[in-house]
Amino acid sequence: MLDGILWVCKNILLAFYNFGFALSHPGLWLDWSDKKAIMRVVYYGGSVEFFFVVFTAFLVLTAVGIWRRQVMWGTVRLLEGLANGIGRAVAWFGLLMVLQQIMIVFLQRIFRVSEIGVGPFGYTFTKDLSWWSEELKLYNAAIVALCATYTFVQSGHVRVDLVYSAVGFRAKRAIDMAGSLLFMMPVAVLVWMYSWFFMWRHLITPKPSASDTIERLLMKARAVRWNVETIGFSPNGFNGYFLFKVLLVAFTGLVFLQAIAFFYRSFLEFVEGEESAGKYLDRDSLGAGEEAYEGTH
Repeated sequence: MLDGILWVCKNILLAFYNFGFALSHPGLWLDWSDKKAIMRVVYYGGSVEFFFVVFTAFLVLTAVGIWRRQVMWGTVRLLEGLANGIGRAVAWFGLLMVLQQIMIVFLQRIFRVSEIGVGPFGYTFTKDLSWWSEELKLYNAAIVALCATYTFVQSGHVRVDLVYSAVGFRAKRAIDMAGSLLFMMPVAVLVWMYSWFFMWRHLITPKPSASDTIERLLMKARAVRWNVETIGFSPNGFNGYFLFKVLLVAFTGLVFLQAIAFFYRSFLEFVEGEESAGKYLDRDSLGAGEEAYEGTH
């Protein structure tokens, strides 16, 4: 037990030392023309140091929030506002997806057009119809990845429970807190560790590994070059599948942030009682009669 505590403390100190050194020398990791800077970003984005910096920041923010609840409420409003803002913007991709599909059907079946060109600002972007058809997957993936936390804030996910509905208000908040700490956060961290390196393996070569040390990655930096994935499923099909890897990383980050917001909200509602239920919660409404409609489903 003591060895575990000492290991955690040692890694926290090392994390702050390494990050402090990096922040005091921004040219080491912000200069994207420097191959070593790229490798530092790759390493630290999925490193133990990064984990302990985030973990310590969470503990400090939690301690400050317990001392000043308005700080915690402000964090909840900020993170839920972030999820709502991104979700409401990306949700329009659904309309864009429908309109683009209609356009593809008309151009292909009626006008027998084989390609579509878009020319904003004098630059013409022309691709085969099959490219535009496969690109619809990106809209769908963006909606799933970037609207997941928005749907969570709006209570749009399906909840299946055998105990939750039968317990009292504070027991529900305790279950929500446990779920945030024991399920949402660990799973988000685990997926982040895999998705971060998975993304970079499709952006640069030689491909980095999660087991590589910073020294090994800096050695690889001598041969590193951008090698963005452009392979499609068909000769003229969509070739930007690396964007799906970027969306996976963004999804994981948003889930982790929402886990923090959900834990803080559950804690505050647990402490303040039922009168704080739904406090500052920004949910969309379809207008008058929505409650009666939802009550039948």
